[in-house]
Amino acid sequence: MTHMFVEVYYLTQVALIPAFIREFNLSLLETSLVATVPSFLQLLANLPSGFLTERLTTRQLLFASMMAEGLSAFLVSRAANFWFLVLGVSAMRLCSPIYHISGLSRISHIVGREGVSRSMGFHNALGNFGSAIGLISLSAFQSTIGWRWTYAFWAFPILAWGFFLLRIEELGTRTQDGGGNMTGLSSLPSVLTKAFIVFLIAIGFNVVGLTGVQTYMTTYLVEVRGIPDSMASLIFGLGPFIGIMGSLNGGYIGEKVGPKGALSLAILCSAVSISSLALLAPLYLLMIAYLVYMFFSSSVWSPMNSIVANITPEVGRGFSYSVYFLTEGIVVSITPTIMAASIGLAEIWFIFPFSMIFMVIGLIVLQIVSCPR
Repeated sequence: MTHMFVEVYYLTQVALIPAFIREFNLSLLETSLVATVPSFLQLLANLPSGFLTERLTTRQLLFASMMAEGLSAFLVSRAANFWFLVLGVSAMRLCSPIYHISGLSRISHIVGREGVSRSMGFHNALGNFGSAIGLISLSAFQSTIGWRWTYAFWAFPILAWGFFLLRIEELGTRTQDGGGNMTGLSSLPSVLTKAFIVFLIAIGFNVVGLTGVQTYMTTYLVEVRGIPDSMASLIFGLGPFIGIMGSLNGGYIGEKVGPKGALSLAILCSAVSISSLALLAPLYLLMIAYLVYMFFSSSVWSPMNSIVANITPEVGRGFSYSVYFLTEGIVVSITPTIMAASIGLAEIWFIFPFSMIFMVIGLIVLQIVSCPR
């Protein structure tokens, strides 16, 4: 449930880019800041969040995550200008590293290496479900009483869930149970092995591709295909629903062929499916291709998370996920602006070949990584 709530707003701000352009009279490059600035602040919070996983209980961290998200959602719903909107979304994104680093560390310790792929699959499926219902509710509110109500609506159950988590006794333990005396920043040298560094480079390239399509897909649908904002949000919202099955597929395949094989297959299929998005003229074929792409692109997260658990030491696992999310955050924070500049030089359809090229590079680099099954 906590992962579902963490992801409920994840895609709403990028789905709202066309609305932000009109409401705040912005250029596409200016609007990209709603994705870039929050992502940059989120990446700065990754290493401190890893430090907190070694110091605080899971219950305390999950409560803090829900409070940050719920209170920030109220701020976004009342944003009177674009900079208050950016401030609210930025504060909201702080909940992600607090939750993910503690949550994934705890999962990897509980289930062990043998069960981590399937567990990560279920975990990511709940996140996709949260993104999906967030976008569906956005479509409903956007076509009736306005997009701001999406943020106000979900803030209440998020805050209530945070207080409920404080009452769960089994969460009152620290996220690291591996023991040992390597705590704090002294555990970083053991984490940054050659295999882990090469893996981070590979996922960095892949995340560039994923972020490019995710950030500007609704803008493409509205500006190029002429679809109304609410309909574009609805189509965009179908992706995370398909992503639920994709996440479960990634966990299942990872259990059968190993996380590296599952990740390689998911990236390859994502790159192939994305190549058709700019070429299909009929809208229904575009939707089918987009949903196929979302299925495979959502399959990458479970094996990614599993590989981190497989190639890093158990002691200091929180820092392993900190570095992993820090790398991902750096890429996510700069990609929208780079993509917006590229679109300005070419056209918006350029997001598709741009993303495909980076996915293929990531796939090639991944083959260097030595990862146990």
